[in-house]
This record gives sequence, structure tokens and C-alpha cells, in this order.
Amino acid sequence: MKSTARRQSYGVKGAPYAHPSPTTTLKRARSAPYLFLLPAILLFALFFALPIGYALWLSFRKVKVSGLGLGSGARKEVWAGVENYTDALTDNELVDGALRVLGYGCLVVPVMLGLALLFALMLDSGKVRLAPFTRLAIFLPYAIPGVVAALLWGFLYLPDVSPFYFVLEKLGLPQPDLLDGGPLYLALSNIAVWGGTGFNMIVIYTSLQAIPAEVYEAAKLDGATPLQIALRIKIPMVAPSLVLTFFFSIIATLQVFNEPTTLKPLTNSVSTTWSPLMKVYRDAFGTGDIYQAAAEAVIIALATLVLSFGFLRAANRRNKQEAAG
Repeated sequence: MKSTARRQSYGVKGAPYAHPSPTTTLKRARSAPYLFLLPAILLFALFFALPIGYALWLSFRKVKVSGLGLGSGARKEVWAGVENYTDALTDNELVDGALRVLGYGCLVVPVMLGLALLFALMLDSGKVRLAPFTRLAIFLPYAIPGVVAALLWGFLYLPDVSPFYFVLEKLGLPQPDLLDGGPLYLALSNIAVWGGTGFNMIVIYTSLQAIPAEVYEAAKLDGATPLQIALRIKIPMVAPSLVLTFFFSIIATLQVFNEPTTLKPLTNSVSTTWSPLMKVYRDAFGTGDIYQAAAEAVIIALATLVLSFGFLRAANRRNKQEAAG
């Protein structure tokens, strides 16, 4: 027994084992979380922070051409200050694209969130048959990539290949061109609503499932109808989820790119600058002006940040007023 204890308390060379001091143990405990976070920090720095910093740096630069632009030293990158930002803010194409996206968002956001709330309330009522299948069917379009969804709907919009136009023709009904003029907004909005309603529905439905059943039972004992329970209990209690989905919808609307870009080869009504992000892409990879494109991208990011922050602040102020009242 003594020899075993002696072997356990001594190292390989017979020296006694030195236990770490409390200070060393405390330092190791404090550094452990940072070691676990290190991979995520490196990925964030390489693929998020570094590209943002590079875009900011490019937005303050431009190319100065000397003479005919020939030779090794004829084109030099110089400091431009806020010239790129001034040109972007006074560019009619960027402003027109922002106005088009604003009209597009006024169609998409209310319809998408309204349908998501309606479907969530219907599923939560318990009166829907095959509820798991219905929930999956509503959510399934969100799992389809945006480009694939836009291609699918794009061919359904084409009169020559769409089965809808064939049915309308046989019935003798009007055949509107959904890829031209005002109906184009409806066509693009339909793609976004079809793809995004399922995700928002799941968020709201999950919040409804977290409401205690005792709340509903008390409301029924007071004589509340299912409609009154939905309007006066369920919707107010899922207000934070509605705010969250509205916040995500605003960001997605301001960054619309896949739908108009995919439909562009199918119609002449979609220009290369239909949305602000499409203009950034055109300037960066079409005309090769990465400096102007970087400034436009920074402006779009700042606009998204300001709108999102303003909406969240307004929502928090309203929640505090309701809690105080």
C-alpha cells in the first residue's frame, strides 16, 4: 500500500508531482471559453469582418488614369474620399432601384406575414386535419433554393409554356402578361411570399405552442369564442415573434436579388439595375468599377442597419409603454 501511494505521488524520475497553484487553475478556467470560441472568431474575422473592412477601404479609393491608360504606371489606385458615395447617392439608377424595392416590400411583407399568422392560428386551433402534413406542406417551399423557385415560377409565367395560360385560353378568359409593367411586381412578390411564408409560420406557430393551456381554459370559462381568443390572447402574446419576423422580412426585402436576376432573361422589363443589389453586381462585375460598387454596398448596408435599428427601437418603446400602462 505504501509503495503504491509512493508511486502515485512521484513522477517518472521519482520527483514528487507538483499540483498546479490556484492562480494557474483560475487562469486556465478563464481562458478555456476563449479557446472554444477561437474557431468561430477566426471564421467570423476571415469571412465577415475582413470582407466588410476591405469593402470600406475600396469605397474610399478610385483608379486614376494617366494619358491613354497604357503602360504599367498609367493606371494607379488613389484616395477618392467621399467621391464614390456622392456619385452613388446622386445616381438615378440606384434611387430608382430603391423606390422599386420599396414598392415590392409594401406588397411582400404585409401579405407574407398575414398569411403566416393566419396559417399558424389555424394549425394551433387543433381543428386542421392532418396537421403535421399541412405544417410540412406550408414550410416546404422555404426549403427550395431561391434560384430554383424563381426559375419554376418564371416558366409558369411564360405564356408559351405555362399550363395556366393554356387553361385560360381554353376558357376564353384574359391572359395577362405577368412579366411586364405593373403585374411584374405581383409576379416577383408571389415568389417571395410563396417561399418565405412557411418560415415565418413556423416561428409564429412555435410561439403559439409555448402559451400555457390554462390561459385558453380560463378564456373559455369566461365565454370567449375562438375568434376572440385568437384576437385578444394569441396575437398579443405572439407579438415578439411578429416583430422578429417583420425584422427579418425587412432585411430580406432590402436585399432582394435572386428573383429579379433569375427572371431577367425571360423579360425585358427587368433591367440590370432593377434592385440596388443588382446595380452593385452590375457595377462590380459588369463595368468593373469595384470602387463604386463598394460604396453602393456600404450605403445599402447602412440603410438596412438604420431601418432595422429604428424599427426595433420603436417596437421596444411600444412594449415598455404597454408594460407601464
